[in-house]
Amino acid sequence: THASTLGNFVCIDMEDSGCTDATLRIYARLRQEGLDNVWLVLQAYLRRTGADVEALAGLAPSYRLCKGIYVEPEEVAFKDAEEIRVNYRSVLDAMFAAGSYVGIATHDPALVEAGRAVVAKRGLANDRYEFQMLLGVTEGIRAQLVSEGHRLRVYVPYGRDWHAYCVRRLKENPR
Repeated sequence: THASTLGNFVCIDMEDSGCTDATLRIYARLRQEGLDNVWLVLQAYLRRTGADVEALAGLAPSYRLCKGIYVEPEEVAFKDAEEIRVNYRSVLDAMFAAGSYVGIATHDPALVEAGRAVVAKRGLANDRYEFQMLLGVTEGIRAQLVSEGHRLRVYVPYGRDWHAYCVRRLKENPR
């Protein structure tokens, strides 16, 4: 409620798959209580994400779609990079089809291009989506997106657990 009075939103992050059901329940409860300024993060590498988007479609959530970073078993998550990209593109399209605002959170050049393509195909105004990237990563792509007129949100890790978060990210992409 306080974030709303400030004209802001709260984004509920998604942790490992053991937290997914509880996170979705919390999100649904907040929306049922009338809080429309709550976003939800979903992870494209989870096999269930397409079904989760379908189940939430009636709420037209605002999403942050990321690839996913936690080590998960094969039955829970796609392991192949191209399978994850295929699912990311499919989930992104489903989110837009449901009328959602989407934060396209990726540093993967192929997925940035996919994001550009889907917003162009759907003719979306730039107030219906944004790209999201971490500070210091893919700076050239960030500059290009902004020069093309896309919205861009740059994340800076902070808080008690900033170090663990950064270490996970560095393991994923040491460059």
